[in-house]
Amino acid sequence: MSAQIIDGKAVSQQCLNAVADAVAARRAASLRVPGLAVVLVGDDPASAVYVRNKNHACRQVGFESFSYELPADTSEAQLLDLIDELNDNPAVDGILVQLPLPAQINSQNILERIRPDKDVDGFHPYNVGRLAVRKPLLRPCTPKGIMTLLTAYGIDPKGQKVVIVGASNIVGRPLALEMMLAGATVTVCHRFTRNLAAEVAAADIVVAAVGKPKLICGDWIREGAVVVDVGINRLADGSLCGDVDFDAAKQRAAMITPVPGGVGPMTIAGLLENTLQAAQNRD
Repeated sequence: MSAQIIDGKAVSQQCLNAVADAVAARRAASLRVPGLAVVLVGDDPASAVYVRNKNHACRQVGFESFSYELPADTSEAQLLDLIDELNDNPAVDGILVQLPLPAQINSQNILERIRPDKDVDGFHPYNVGRLAVRKPLLRPCTPKGIMTLLTAYGIDPKGQKVVIVGASNIVGRPLALEMMLAGATVTVCHRFTRNLAAEVAAADIVVAAVGKPKLICGDWIREGAVVVDVGINRLADGSLCGDVDFDAAKQRAAMITPVPGGVGPMTIAGLLENTLQAAQNRD
């Protein structure tokens, strides 16, 4: 048995095409083109790559793109001032501040300064709270992208046992809310989980979002399970791998996401969908 590969690139392209069509329709109706502001502080190479990819995606769908690259010694006050300017800018529908930020800046202060209706990352407590009470507006991008990916492959979490490995505010916690909203029974594992192998082995759907190379062993995966690998880890030889031992897991799973080319493209698709939604909400 070898798992079917879940192609995030193909699904994300479908999402981007739909966004581009919606933008073209807005132009034809003389409506404002959505605008996304992306802020990068410092020169972290991985962050710079992500920002380039997001700017490229903006151009692809016809968004107005505003890019701000600030030096690594930018103060928290300076960044907050920029956020205030973008909050007040009528041409900007979405504000994204690339994480991680330098040590002198409190990330939570920055994320909470972004107006909730422009919080296209979906990280503001208001938007996470809306998801928690089953009334989502702007949803966290990676969990949103994962749910879109599952839908595209006909995978319905309703009644399924979902095990999420990783309890971050960016993926694990909001994804648990998404899965519960979809009717799944959810277990979230973290560093205090006593028997991770047993938890994973009981899952119909496994989501790994820890950031530790090949933490999830292939023989932990139940035969016929669905495996979603959110991790992106660079090895000493420069290659990328996920949090799951892909080669071993694909011999047991029914479906599995690759790294790269799985969840990553869906995160950007979710971001652009959120930006379009933010613009539509302001019409």
